[in-house]
Amino acid sequence: MPVTTLDPKTALVVIDLQNGVAVLPGEPYSTADVINRTAELADAFRKHDLPVVLVRVSFAADGSDRLPGRTELQRRTGTPTANAAEIVDQLAGHPEDIIVTKRNWGAFYGTDLDVHLRRRGITQIVLTGIATSIGVESTARAAYEHSYNVTLATDAMTDLSADSHDHALTRIFPRLGETGTTAEIIALLG
Repeated sequence: MPVTTLDPKTALVVIDLQNGVAVLPGEPYSTADVINRTAELADAFRKHDLPVVLVRVSFAADGSDRLPGRTELQRRTGTPTANAAEIVDQLAGHPEDIIVTKRNWGAFYGTDLDVHLRRRGITQIVLTGIATSIGVESTARAAYEHSYNVTLATDAMTDLSADSHDHALTRIFPRLGETGTTAEIIALLG
């Protein structure tokens, strides 16, 4: 269902738009396009005195806090660059923004995201970020399970493959909330 409304207490939640992730190629949208559209949304939310939450993923240099468990796909290894966990310049530098650091795919488990939202009376979140089928989808699922209204900014997120992005958009997100473009969401803020 296309986005119909935004609650008066809505927050923008941005997933992993940080230096270490922004270097990845995106499909179907470029990472640069996602960052630019998210920056538009963030500016609009700030203009309306609505919270902007910047979520980043970060791990200890020795990897001791990475998720354990066996997977069929090889995990990334190596030491991230010194600024890998820093929010991209286009979104950084706003002291009123909330920064949440996660060590999982989703932004709720093991973080203080829910506390930040509940203390501000937030009832709805708008999600953007990278990757659609990983961090964004995991966060959308948890937000739905935490009883938030969920809106997904479809052109302000991207994935490592267009197929994964499309699957989340057509099969998963309609079960979790509403979807809309950056322009449609900004129009509803007005």
